[in-house]
Amino acid sequence: MTSEVQPVEHWEADVLLKDGRVAQLRPILEADAERLVEFYSRVSEQSKYFRFFAPYPTLSDKDVTRFTTVDNDRRVAFVVTLHATIIGVGRYDAITDDEAEVAFLVEDAHQGRGVGQLLLEHLAQAGRERGIRTFVADVLPSNSRMQQIFREMGYQVDGMVDGGVTRLTLRIEPTDLAVGVMRAREQRAEAASIERIFRARSIAVIGASRRQNSIGQAMVRNLVLGDFSGSVYAVNSQAEAVSGLPAYKTVQDIPGEVDIAIVAVPAESVNDVVLDCAAKGVHGLVVISAGFAEEGPEGRQRQRTLLGLSRSYGLRLIGPNCLGFINTAPDLQLNASLSPSMPPQGRVGFFCQSGALGTAILESVSRRGLGLSTFVSAGNRADVSGNDLLQYWQEDDSTEVVLLYLESIGNPRKFSRIARRVSRTKPIVAVKSGRSTQGVPVGHTVKRTSAPQSAVDAMFRQAGVIQVDTLDEMFDVAQLLAHQPLPRGNRISIVGNSDAVALIVADAASAAGLQVAEPISLGADANADDFEAAIEHAIASPDIDALVAVYVPPLNTSGEEVANVLAAVGEQSDKPIVSTFLGSEGVPVLLRVPDLLGGSAGRGSVPSYAAPESAVRALARVVNYAEWAAKDHGEFHIALDHRTGDARTLVRQVLDAAPRGAILSTDQVHALLACYGIDLWTWINVHSREEAIAAGESLGWDVVLKAGSEHLRTRPDLAHVWRNIHGPDEMGEAWDDLTTWKGMRKDTKFFVQRAAADGIQVSFSVTEDPLFGPLVSFGLAGAPSELLGDRSYGIPPLTDLDAEAMIRDLRSAPLLYGYRGSDAVDVDALQDIIVRLAAMKDDLPEIAELDLEPVLVHGKGYTALSARAKVVPSADRRGEWYVRRLSQPASMGDTLA
Repeated sequence: MTSEVQPVEHWEADVLLKDGRVAQLRPILEADAERLVEFYSRVSEQSKYFRFFAPYPTLSDKDVTRFTTVDNDRRVAFVVTLHATIIGVGRYDAITDDEAEVAFLVEDAHQGRGVGQLLLEHLAQAGRERGIRTFVADVLPSNSRMQQIFREMGYQVDGMVDGGVTRLTLRIEPTDLAVGVMRAREQRAEAASIERIFRARSIAVIGASRRQNSIGQAMVRNLVLGDFSGSVYAVNSQAEAVSGLPAYKTVQDIPGEVDIAIVAVPAESVNDVVLDCAAKGVHGLVVISAGFAEEGPEGRQRQRTLLGLSRSYGLRLIGPNCLGFINTAPDLQLNASLSPSMPPQGRVGFFCQSGALGTAILESVSRRGLGLSTFVSAGNRADVSGNDLLQYWQEDDSTEVVLLYLESIGNPRKFSRIARRVSRTKPIVAVKSGRSTQGVPVGHTVKRTSAPQSAVDAMFRQAGVIQVDTLDEMFDVAQLLAHQPLPRGNRISIVGNSDAVALIVADAASAAGLQVAEPISLGADANADDFEAAIEHAIASPDIDALVAVYVPPLNTSGEEVANVLAAVGEQSDKPIVSTFLGSEGVPVLLRVPDLLGGSAGRGSVPSYAAPESAVRALARVVNYAEWAAKDHGEFHIALDHRTGDARTLVRQVLDAAPRGAILSTDQVHALLACYGIDLWTWINVHSREEAIAAGESLGWDVVLKAGSEHLRTRPDLAHVWRNIHGPDEMGEAWDDLTTWKGMRKDTKFFVQRAAADGIQVSFSVTEDPLFGPLVSFGLAGAPSELLGDRSYGIPPLTDLDAEAMIRDLRSAPLLYGYRGSDAVDVDALQDIIVRLAAMKDDLPEIAELDLEPVLVHGKGYTALSARAKVVPSADRRGEWYVRRLSQPASMGDTLA
């Protein structure tokens, strides 16, 4: 009798196929026997021949047993399913300790959808977890599709022909190329999934009602009155017609195809709607209905069931409890939202989590003349999130600027990775609510976090995201980005007819770090010709990167002629122009350049700000972004030269001995850091005068005696440290003095260490946050830095340029670069430590915390004097970052507002 195979839950995943449809990938089960036979019956004879190299029309009972019986170690098999129907199967069988044979079979109707690549990705990760380093595959030379799958994965592939069969050998380590290939496929699949929603040509409104002011009727009305070019179907089991449209009892009764279903029925009926839509072949759902996670544990479970059911049938889900989505493309005009008005077409994509704020946001957009390309209100964001939209907007030609109103971030690590890539070509402006309270909105389920707000801010900076504090400031920045070119520097000129307002602009600009040229004052009686000459002169100057125009009209003057000048210059200028014009907000009609997109303000339109400080603040944000976008940000690399295997072995041994976690011993800390090339100086713990003298003898004197205790760690007077001890007598004196010092506690420990060269004391720390994952922080050691919160943060993986930015982000950074004539320290050494610690934390989620402090840095390197570390069991598996998978529903233990 065979022993029971232990399930491996983290090998189960919801995945996206190339066309954006959802599928499930999981380990095969013995209970899959019947499904496997049915799957094999649908596979063509040619595909069977390619798999077995001979005619193989049916599977015998013995075959079925062999294929469905695995040990999830040396024999692993995965299936890809669509609503419980197997469409692909892949497996590996170990040949040696680190080599396995791999093979796939995909149903012909689903070939070309990326099933084989997904199976290979997940099998490779499972193999790496089980110690497999190499896959081999025998492929017929005529099976070009399978050979292409292997060669396009980014792994190193070697091939040889033997007996008419090509044997491919794949080294499955997650190299930079392999990870890059995986993430490119992730982007294309997620973008395709969202595109199928935005480009829907047929929409069914389930819950369409004849009642006035009902949600269902509003959805039908907004679609029809918004001039949607596709087909709209009303679904209502109790009505013959809704808003002039014939009503169908069910979605399946609709005669034509249905791309998207908008659901506005009571929460308890939504699951029945999902089954109806799945049977019709609908691609996605927009669930307007409330009654889910925002209503507590029962609603939360209802939401988890909704998501699981939707994904099992291949459906993407926006919501629940959402406002809907909009696409302003002129060939579509799709208003699938509760907003009664369609925003003007433009270049801005907007993602909003709040349904309640959605309508107000859209009204503000229209009032400011800020056109949108697409808009999504995700509500509880059970499935479709801001990450999905970023993947879509990256390649969307109609979107040039991205706006995000975020109430929570479900997967910060993925957000940081995607946003960093998108920001290089398209600016992202984000408002993160709850910055002070770290609160989670009702209905949002996220993992708990202990990370400070400064870590969240660092994530945005690292990704190049323009973080603002309010929605108004978001729109201020967006209208500048949407209509004006990026500045090439931070030098601005001020042209205006009000000296008082110009002075306000100059003060605000200087405070924001902008360089201000002498304002050009035109006087209160300046006319359009005066403005035109002054503006053109300022714009033409090679010493000016941007212009702020101030116009306060004299009495009984409309300012139309001055507006025409600003609009004309703005249309031609390659430098950004902002204005305080008539105290108006947005892009006034008078300052708009006609837009080729139709209806909204076009490229070159000059945005106006009611307050001059708002204009300067927006300009400063854009200047900082332009500087970031123009920089080289370095490249991420998988550090193959680190002794990661030795480090993992060390951590595993510690946890084997202490399953609940442990603080590492001195020797273990030294060994762990050495695996990543960080040299930690030796220290000797001593408990008596005699041991202290013996320690000094063994280290060769010129040593220090330190008292180690938390209450002494940040004392600036260093009263707990005796330096320059050169012999037994001096050590005896030091011991007597420290052990009798009134500031010493009974539990204080003492240690002896070689004396180090003078330098600036700095501190490094790595932690594992439940939400963010690995975090690295850096700062100067000591109480002042801690009290002032002067620490910088980074989310691994980090490049050397990320590390450099972390150092420069400190307010105290000038001390490291030579302050008031002091010698600069070896900043390259600090960067190197940050990158190495980031790699270590990236590899080892079990390191709950590690503090490397103090580290003395001087002109020629560093001396790491002390470190402490703690390891605990971790449910996080870093290897999962090397495979594609949709986010899983939050667990019942996660934060719920």
